[in-house]
This record gives sequence, structure tokens and C-alpha cells, in this order.
Amino acid sequence: MTWLMLLGALLCMLRVGLGTPDSEGFQPRTPHNCPHKCICAADLLSCTGLGLQDVPAELPAATADLDLSHNALQRLRPGWLAPLFQLRALHLGHNELEALGRGVFANASSLRLLDLSSNALRALGRHDLDGLGALEKLLLFNNHLVHLDKHAFHGLSALSHLYLGCNELASFSFDHLHGLSATHLLTLDLSSNRLGHISIPELAALPAFLKNGLYLHNNPLPCDCRLYHLLQRWHQRGLSAVRDFAREYICLAFKVPASRVRFFQHSHVFENCSSAPALGLERPEEHLHALVGRSLRLYCNTSVPAMRIAWVSPQQELLRAPGSRDGSIAVLADGSLAIGNVQEQHAGLFVCLATGPRLHHNQTHEYNVSVHFPRPEPEAFNTGFTTLLGCAVGLVLVLLYLFAPPCCCCRRACRCRRWPRTPSPLHELSAQSSVLSTTPPDAPSRKASVHKHVVFLEPGQRGLNGRVQLAVAEEFDLCNPGGLQLKAGSESASSIGSEGPMTT
Repeated sequence: MTWLMLLGALLCMLRVGLGTPDSEGFQPRTPHNCPHKCICAADLLSCTGLGLQDVPAELPAATADLDLSHNALQRLRPGWLAPLFQLRALHLGHNELEALGRGVFANASSLRLLDLSSNALRALGRHDLDGLGALEKLLLFNNHLVHLDKHAFHGLSALSHLYLGCNELASFSFDHLHGLSATHLLTLDLSSNRLGHISIPELAALPAFLKNGLYLHNNPLPCDCRLYHLLQRWHQRGLSAVRDFAREYICLAFKVPASRVRFFQHSHVFENCSSAPALGLERPEEHLHALVGRSLRLYCNTSVPAMRIAWVSPQQELLRAPGSRDGSIAVLADGSLAIGNVQEQHAGLFVCLATGPRLHHNQTHEYNVSVHFPRPEPEAFNTGFTTLLGCAVGLVLVLLYLFAPPCCCCRRACRCRRWPRTPSPLHELSAQSSVLSTTPPDAPSRKASVHKHVVFLEPGQRGLNGRVQLAVAEEFDLCNPGGLQLKAGSESASSIGSEGPMTT
């Protein structure tokens, strides 16, 4: 027993001396290969703001998002991304990179986002971006780019957003887009550069969805009539790149920096521009109207037969055979687009992209589809029912004419029907009625209707100002309405007699 107690005490002493994970002085173990002073969290590696002049030698292989921004990096080694086979986003902004070089991104086949903004890059070579076949967003704004190789973006077949704003580019070829694929590119930012020469036919030939994301504001563009009409049309169509920055679209009237003119605020400069040269720049879009629930077929009409045809939906989805992701739109073998059951989501601009050896790479055909609900059909007009109804109404009118003759008979042979009435206070005014009556009781015109008379009561208050007040006696002669005589109300009966009667 004593030996057991000594052994337990010894174990306790060893535990206190060595420490345990539950002790207060325990420090969490640093993740494997995490660079000094960097932060590693799951698949995120952040080494931002550490003043690094070179990339850390060892990087965790599980890194999917690498942030090396706000440092002092001046160069990148070829193959430095080889261990990071899961890398999806790379942030290199706010460094001092002056050049890239061949093979820098050779092992970044899974990269989706590359941020090279706010560096000192002056040119992009033909092979500087090799290996970025899956890249979707490339940020190159706020550099000193002066030159872009003709095929600088040739391998970026999946690129959808390219930001080249705030550089020193004097020209940009929209004909080949420096190797970019026009089928995926949705945003091309060229704002705040030095673009003084621009090919207007190349601009007009761009797909509609790219025109909507083409930013050319704050460039010394030429004050060309065709460019003015082209931008005006884009503005009228509501293209966001022009509409949102309309105040910042400027041009040089006399090729002098001091002669800057705003396109949409000083339109008097273009008053003498004829719209005739601008009519053939853009191929007008075709407007189609479709009803909900009906079918729709769109054909890609090109100048010469195309080898490959793709479509872009109003939701910016690239459509190839067999069709859209939800299955509502089908791309057929001949390149046409078919919608079997049109819905509201199918409203908008459909763009056809045709490619081939004899076709311009971005030859397009545009359809602006409007979707409407069908109007309810009116009920059929039942002529038999209306004919029967008309006959019934006519029969009722005939019966009323035969068995309910009019009550007034103005001839002596016809006696009028007298309607019984309740005793009226007018009986008390019989004396006054005899005085006020303008026709003597024994006048010849009264023979057909004895004891039937109309009286005019004296106004009960002053201020009638000559208005007529009529009261009908109990036995009014309906057969002799001509005997109805009116008098103007006044203050006394003597005034009535003096002014004479008024008759209607």
C-alpha cells in the first residue's frame, strides 16, 4: 500500500511539471507550414500588411484564398504557386510589382480571382498570364500600363470581368480584344485612361451584353459625329455603362486638353452632325412579341454559314447545345434557339454569337423579346337569345298599348279618369283661388272640365323676387294642360292683378 501511495504522488508531480492540455499555460499549436506572422484559418491564408519583399518560402497546401496585399513585393518567382493546387483567389494588390514574367501563374489552373491592382505594372506580355484558363475576374486597375500585347489575354477563355481602369493606355483593339473571348466577357473597364483613338466600327460590332458593361468614361475621346451618335443610341437604350457615367463622357474638340467637351451636356457641338453615317454602324435589334405559354423560335442569321453558334440569354447565361441549365431553352442542331413554353423570365435581349473561319469572331444577331399575357377571349354573341328577347319586349309593349290606354282624353267623347286623392289643404284656399284665377269659371274653354282649376298661392315669405310658385288643386284637369296659368309671386294679390298673369 505504501508503494502505491508513493507511485501516485510521483505521477502527480510529473503531471504538474510537464503540464497538460487543460493547464492555463497551454498554447495552441501553430498550423503546419503557416508562415511567420501570417494568419491561417482553414483554407484562408492572410499575410497582408507585413511589409514582405518576397513571397514566404512555405505555404500551406490547403490554401484556397491567399492574401498578400499591402506589402512590398517586387517580383514573383516562376512556379511559386505549384504547391497550392486548391487556390481559388489570389490577392496581390497594393504592392510594388513592375513586371510579371513567363511562368508566374503556370500552376494556377484553378484560380478564379486574381487581384493585381495598385501596383507598378507597365506592360503585359504575351505569356504573362499563361496558365489561368479558369480565371473569371482580373483586376489590373490603378497601374501604369502603357502597352498590352496583341494576345495578352489569349488563354483567358473563361474571363468575364476585366478591370483596366486608371492606367495609361492610349489605344485598345476591340477587333480581337487582345485575345479575349467575346462569348464570356461581360465587363470591360477602360475608364480613366488616355484613349484618344478608338475604332468606332469595332465598337459597334461588339455584342450587346458587352456594350452594357463597356466603361469608356473619363477618356480624351475624339469629338467624332459617329461616336456621338453611337453613344447617344447606347444612352437611349439604357446601357448602364453609359447611363450611369453620362457626365464623365468627354471628348477633345480640337485635340487640345483644354477643349474638353461633355458628350451629353454640350450637344450643341454636334448640332451639324448628320445622322446618315451613323445609321449603318449598328445592326438594329429585332423586336419580337411572345405570349405566355406559347412557343418561340429564334434563328441566328449570319452573312455566311457559321461553324459554331452560341447564345446569351437575358440572364447572361451562355447557351450551347443542348440548352439552358433549367431546361426551358433548347439550342438545336442547326443553331436555332427554341422555347417550348414562354414565361416572363424569357423577356429581354437574346444575342446570337456565330464563329467560323470566314466570320468575324463576334458577329452577332440580337432579338429583343417582349412577353405578354394572352387576352381573355370575349364570349360569343348569341343572336338567337337577343332575337327572342326582342320579340318578348315587343309583345309586352303591344299588350300595354292595347289594354292600358293613355288616361288623358282631350275629346268630349272621352271621359278622363280621375285619380282619388286625400283631402288637401288646398280646399281651404278655394276662396283665394277664385280671386286669383285669371279665367272666369263660366268661360267657354272650361266647359269640358267643370270644377277643375289651377291656383297660384301667395308666397309665404318675402324675397321671392318674381319667382313662380305653383300649387295644383285637387281636381286638376289632365285633359286641358293648356289651361295651366302661372303668375309671379309677390307681396300682395293687388300686385298680381296689376302686373298681369304669366302663362306657360
